[in-house]
Amino acid sequence: MRLEFALAGLSEIIDNFEVSFGHTVAKRHNMDWRLHNNAIKTKVGILVSKFDHALLDLLWRHQRGLLDCEITCVVSNHPDLRQAVKNFGIKFHHISVTKGNKEQAEEQIHKLMEGNDLLVLARYMQILSSDFVKRWPMQVINIHHSFLPAFVGADPYRQAYDKGVKLIGATAHYVTAELDQGPIIEQDVHRVTHRQGVTELRAIGRDIERNVLARAVNWHVQNRVIVAGNKTVVFN
Repeated sequence: MRLEFALAGLSEIIDNFEVSFGHTVAKRHNMDWRLHNNAIKTKVGILVSKFDHALLDLLWRHQRGLLDCEITCVVSNHPDLRQAVKNFGIKFHHISVTKGNKEQAEEQIHKLMEGNDLLVLARYMQILSSDFVKRWPMQVINIHHSFLPAFVGADPYRQAYDKGVKLIGATAHYVTAELDQGPIIEQDVHRVTHRQGVTELRAIGRDIERNVLARAVNWHVQNRVIVAGNKTVVFN
């Protein structure tokens, strides 16, 4: 269940309200519950590599007031998008990631992201270690370039083209230690035919990716997602 309500002067009484509710209601009914003050904006950090479509869409929505959160910074393992991010007035950090420095790089990323409530992988082409993910339980959202579990790995749209698929899609999910197996928040698909080549499939797919990711992030920051086991209940 999700209950949204408004109280006059909520910010002044929310601490007492939380204690009172926990003692008189939640404890009595053995409830697993959370209380959020939606007047306080969720702090969001974004990780990205070279593909810019999902990142720029989030930044544009944020700038237009369509994404109700505070984007604090963008971290990338490539310097390519530095100016594009700075154009939105957002801090950009470049942290190179190699096989030899992955542990140190992740520690740098963690320190930069401390204080955020959510991390968004906007086509961040690095696999996060289980140790990193454990520090951010159900606080990392990834956009996957297919309608899971199909076409994992490299060049998914080439795989889709070779298979002659009639549907392509995208999946936004929470990141867990098991790769691409976290609770799914949102998915979408687009019908295609034999007429579309790989280039057009990529264009259609990236359009789906950015919209699916934006919806998932927006629902999360509005506290509309409840994780139940490996599933989600989404009050969209």
